Amino acid sequence: MSRKGIVRRRGAGQAALRLLLYAVLVLFCLVYLLPLVIMVSTSLKSLDEIRTGSLISLPTQVSLDAWLKAWGTACVGVRCKGIAPYMWNSVLMVVPAVLISTLLGAVNGYALTKWRFRGADVIFALMLFGAFIPFQIVLLPMARTLGLFGLAGTTWGLVLVHTVYGLAFTTLFFRNFFVSVSDGIVQAAKIDGAGFFPIFFKLMLPMAVPTIVVTVIWQFTNIWNDFLFGSAFTVGDSNPVTVALNNIVATSTGVKEYNVDMAAAIIAGLPTLAVYVLAGNYFVRGLAAGAVKG
Repeated sequence: MSRKGIVRRRGAGQAALRLLLYAVLVLFCLVYLLPLVIMVSTSLKSLDEIRTGSLISLPTQVSLDAWLKAWGTACVGVRCKGIAPYMWNSVLMVVPAVLISTLLGAVNGYALTKWRFRGADVIFALMLFGAFIPFQIVLLPMARTLGLFGLAGTTWGLVLVHTVYGLAFTTLFFRNFFVSVSDGIVQAAKIDGAGFFPIFFKLMLPMAVPTIVVTVIWQFTNIWNDFLFGSAFTVGDSNPVTVALNNIVATSTGVKEYNVDMAAAIIAGLPTLAVYVLAGNYFVRGLAAGAVKG
């Protein structure tokens, strides 16, 4: 067989392999997206259509009534105000917890790498150990602490919980980034008379933008999706949206409104989806930076 024939056959084989690969990827995507499609489809149906139709069938008539009810009038326990106020509770919890834990983690990572002091490695090892402590272990001591501070059953109590528990992860992220930054840059700034915080805010923090994005997305996702701390440390009107969603879906009274349940679940998940869509490129870039920076 001529060389051209061999090249042509090899090219045809590569094209067939590529087509097979794409087909497998499309199949996996469809399987992965099927639950979301069912949730969206169910949320747009009426209860009568849900009872008489198929689980995977598309709505014959699109209706947003379930979405409006999930947002404003669905009963969460005995409170029929929808999940809107609980979404606001989650925002009040997530934003300060993410900002404070990210800033403190950045300061810790900077201090542990560029301002070495006796016992720095031991402190870092202890904080790293804290990243692997299960949530359940800290429930009782954290409840006792919140009671002493007068924050039990409040949104600000959850802010403190997530800030403390997130410090191990945020410190680890920033420590791994700052350890790769040349010590000569910091030494030069010290010679010019800059102190701890001027170097941190004007020199180190602007360099760590990809790591900041990764940390913010990590913290936002974990805190927004948390259910255990929210159910353990808040009550009633201070519950985050995850607890409210559970109370809507798990209700055992009245008619089971699957369309409202699906709409509420999608609404509760939209903020994390928005964060990933808006900052996804920075997230991948930050992960790649952390992968090569020891």
